[in-house]
Amino acid sequence: MKQINAVESNVRSYCRSYPIMFEKAQGAFLLDKTGKKYLDFLCGAGSLNYGHNNPVLKKEILDYLNKDGIVHSLDLATTSKEEFLTSFVNRILAPRHLNYKVQFTGPTGTNAVEAALKIARKITNRTKIISFTNGFHGVTLGSLAATGNSHHRGGAGISLNDVTFMPYDEYMGKKTNTIDYIRRVLEDNSSGVDLPAAVILETVQGEGGINIASSKWLQSLQELCHEFGILLIVDDIQVGCGRTGTFFSFENAGIEPDMIIMSKSLSGFGLPFSILLLKPEYDQWKPGEHNGTFRGNNLAFVTAKTAIDHFWTTQEFEAEIILKSHILRDRLIKISRETLSPEIEVRGKGLVYGIDCILSDLATAIRQKCFENGMILETCGSDDQVVKLLPPLTISENELQLGLDILEKSIRQVMQESDFQKQLEEEIIQK
Repeated sequence: MKQINAVESNVRSYCRSYPIMFEKAQGAFLLDKTGKKYLDFLCGAGSLNYGHNNPVLKKEILDYLNKDGIVHSLDLATTSKEEFLTSFVNRILAPRHLNYKVQFTGPTGTNAVEAALKIARKITNRTKIISFTNGFHGVTLGSLAATGNSHHRGGAGISLNDVTFMPYDEYMGKKTNTIDYIRRVLEDNSSGVDLPAAVILETVQGEGGINIASSKWLQSLQELCHEFGILLIVDDIQVGCGRTGTFFSFENAGIEPDMIIMSKSLSGFGLPFSILLLKPEYDQWKPGEHNGTFRGNNLAFVTAKTAIDHFWTTQEFEAEIILKSHILRDRLIKISRETLSPEIEVRGKGLVYGIDCILSDLATAIRQKCFENGMILETCGSDDQVVKLLPPLTISENELQLGLDILEKSIRQVMQESDFQKQLEEEIIQK
């Protein structure tokens, strides 16, 4: 750690919460240099849905490299790209009756967000974008403009323009339908809000605090977009690729976005890979008009295809995720009621869940205690007040229960060692 602390930029963050040297990883576990195991409920911020070094995917990479397969190819045609597209179309899009063109953007999620916003503006000849409270879409300037978090926005160094933020589902309470507010703003010529090119949102806000948009709200939003000629963009970077129980997070919501952004676990192996899915009529790019040197990560094509063929050919994998989701949800509710308060909210879907601790210091203390007890997780929300759990989708039930045991033990220790109980009760009364 000495060289890392001395040389690496101050911008590093996760390693500050977990100041040890990790050396190996397998499945749901990280190992440090001493061989100590840590159960990983962070999963590369959602980039490792199939766990670390998944043996099925690793074998394909090694075989591909041993055959001198192409690694870098810009956007040249390669067999690995062709095979990925074939599997993606036949096993993901076609069974869901979805018709999209696939744009290979730069390797990160924010690259794909930038491409989506850029083509939406080109198509509509409008400049404005609507995003939502607590939304997170990346930290390059275009994506950052659509991100609500003030900590990240503060690093821009310039004004972030051309994005209007609207209240997400239940942002103004369970009794208020925020779609009504958005409609009123759009139809009123004196609202001060110009008609936007697109609306961008996450169906489950991961970094924003595990906030979940209801199917009814999403359907109403899509209807509103159609009525006003606004493109609907779903950011499925973190909660796509099965995280919510289905490959796309919106599958059970009855909507069909104009564009879908995917990254993180798309490669299945933690390799950089992102794509923009756009309906064919919106594929209005001129050749080379939007490009990037690393939009042809052939190793990611190989593992992405393998992940699709291995996990997504039947509904068995989805059923396993839902089963583990029920275990996770029921146990988290029990833990929060018994160790914190019956008033504490547990939110989530599939295998992305959070406990809203209300107090950011409490959530941070729980994260730290979990680390001491052998588990890695993170906090999220506007004030980092939510303890966030992202276990691998492939985690065994025994490993899942082990993680929940560690979480319960850690919360009990934190509550016994501090005066958080009194602070929590006071906050609950005020709310």
